[in-house]
Amino acid sequence: MPRPAVRHSPFGTTPAGEEVTLWHLASPSGTYAEILTYGGILHTLGVPDVRGRTENVVLSLGTLDQYTKKSPYLGALVGRYANRIAHGRFTLDGVTHRVPANDRGHALHGGPEGFDTRVWRAAPFVDGDSAVLRLTLRSPHGDMGFPGTLDVTVTYALDGAGNLSLEYAATTDRPTVLSLAGHAYFNLAADGGDVLDHTLQVDAAGYLPVDATGIPLGPPANAAGTPFDLTEPRRLRDTVLAPADEQLRLAGGGYDHCWTLADAEAPEPRRAARLAAPGGIRVMEVWTTAPGLQVYTANRLDGTLADPAGRPLRRHGAVCLETQHYPDAPNRPAYPTPVLHPAGTARRRTEFRFPHLGAA
Repeated sequence: MPRPAVRHSPFGTTPAGEEVTLWHLASPSGTYAEILTYGGILHTLGVPDVRGRTENVVLSLGTLDQYTKKSPYLGALVGRYANRIAHGRFTLDGVTHRVPANDRGHALHGGPEGFDTRVWRAAPFVDGDSAVLRLTLRSPHGDMGFPGTLDVTVTYALDGAGNLSLEYAATTDRPTVLSLAGHAYFNLAADGGDVLDHTLQVDAAGYLPVDATGIPLGPPANAAGTPFDLTEPRRLRDTVLAPADEQLRLAGGGYDHCWTLADAEAPEPRRAARLAAPGGIRVMEVWTTAPGLQVYTANRLDGTLADPAGRPLRRHGAVCLETQHYPDAPNRPAYPTPVLHPAGTARRRTEFRFPHLGAA
């Protein structure tokens, strides 16, 4: 019986001279994950299909130079605040804080030097049938304009059944706002093509409509009767390409929207989404304790980047399923609060489960 395993290899040096390591986690199931200390990037996720053929199901780049110069958050851990903060500004306890704008006048994923640009400390180990990599990062008070010194731990664990989990934990020495997320781009067919023939189900009846710059217009809207109604599995081709839908047009020709999950403070992970490749050759379920799920259909990929095999990364070539707080929640008291106080620890858990492995 194969055992879980952890090994590593060098992956280059950042422009600032920091050495970057590629960690390889292997599961007895045949699934494996490769994670970079730069940005905490999920560089590779090898998943067997129903025939036993293992292929990488996340988009990635071939070199560290590509990640540091050009990557649209491929596989990265994003923070301090995943998604957008309107105008890079929020007020907490009467004090206004400013985060540098890096997306159409707004702060996206923590600003231009967010956690996706940092080299994380790594501690690997084996726990029972799981291969584990624990990443830690300290973000000082004032980092990208956010208050409070923040200590963050993100633990990747690949278990014996082939499921990948991310456990997030953070503490602060003064009140701050926080939303951490993984930004993997999934293509379960692993064929270099688009994901329009994948089927997607999201376990939420509401979503947040946005303006032309990706900022929510207000409270959640009922998705019934729209291309955003994914309460039953739907082929992405039939929804993302829906003609004359203003919300899809505003997002660049697809989804870049947050679905609002039930039970905003779920104590245990509940299912948020189910993604299936054509023919069901691979199936992935997303389980999480987070209040929101941002679905992004890679609308801005334009073929200028290529994967390690040289295949261009094109529009609709993947779908991101980012578990997180709602966008602009620091400015929206009606949304689930993203405020973290010194007395507490922010904890979130997300799991990527592959039920087809048990059925194979």
